[in-house]
Amino acid sequence: MKIPRHSTLDQRDAFRRTTPTFNLPYLLDIIARMYTPQAGIFALGTSSHAYLEFNILDASKREQFAATIAAIREPRTTTGGVNFVIGFRPELWSNLVPTDTPPGVEGFNRDIRGIEDFVMPATQHDALVWLSGSAYDVLFDMARSVVRDLTGLASLADETSSWPYRHDRDLTGFIDGSENPTLLDAPTAALIPEGAPGAAGSVLLLQKWKHNVNSWEALPIAQQERIMGRSKPDSVEFTDKATDAHIVRTDQDAFGKIFRRNMPYGGVEDHGTMFVGFSADQKRLANMLDSMAGITNGIRDALTRYTQPLTGSYYFVPSIESLRQLR
Repeated sequence: MKIPRHSTLDQRDAFRRTTPTFNLPYLLDIIARMYTPQAGIFALGTSSHAYLEFNILDASKREQFAATIAAIREPRTTTGGVNFVIGFRPELWSNLVPTDTPPGVEGFNRDIRGIEDFVMPATQHDALVWLSGSAYDVLFDMARSVVRDLTGLASLADETSSWPYRHDRDLTGFIDGSENPTLLDAPTAALIPEGAPGAAGSVLLLQKWKHNVNSWEALPIAQQERIMGRSKPDSVEFTDKATDAHIVRTDQDAFGKIFRRNMPYGGVEDHGTMFVGFSADQKRLANMLDSMAGITNGIRDALTRYTQPLTGSYYFVPSIESLRQLR
């Protein structure tokens, strides 16, 4: 700060006494304790994706497994960049780095049983490597490399490939992520704040939802829009929405903001949506799922009558600095 011009000697002396001194060691200590999120969380615009979920073969080798998976690097020479997001079963991460674990976070360890026999299955695995990039051939090679590196330490429990559809639509034909925060606001929604255990980390909910294509496409557009709670061509939210509309059952104004990176998966006859949701607070995600299942108030999300959850896992996605501790 500058001493005011044209001030008297007494005024300058008073300014010096009341102005805090610049403490460089203290500032450097603050900077040293700041954490960096994994860049792949916010790497929008990628056209190819691969989700690899692993289970540890021998629990006694969990430190070796974690060190191997944390040491994954982008290839030195590629025709396009590769982004990584690495996540761990919350209980596994807590065992590995207890001081860097947000309190209360747990895996998707139990099925969510809603009304009318609706079930979201728990298929929790030990770790996730999500690769994204501009070309699938590069991801294919990198995915094979990751699997090879983990040979003898973990089994590949599930593998899914995905790709964008009509820029930002899911395979129901509707724009996906209409309530997503902007990239400026996304870190606040997705990342645990500085000073808290797990800073710059995020809780990730990963689910595979299979679409009942024939039933959905047999519906008139107006009925599809009623189920979603918004218009199909331009995603305009309706003022008068049904209580079971998807946008009502997952209202982020009610449950809290999350950052979604959903992508379509599958082929012509068998396809659906990979739900990829990041949050600074697991309760936001869990409460949304309960709402969709009808547990909250006995009203089930109408969209769940046309799409079926096949998988469900929670992963803690640690900061870059925390990953480095494992290597």
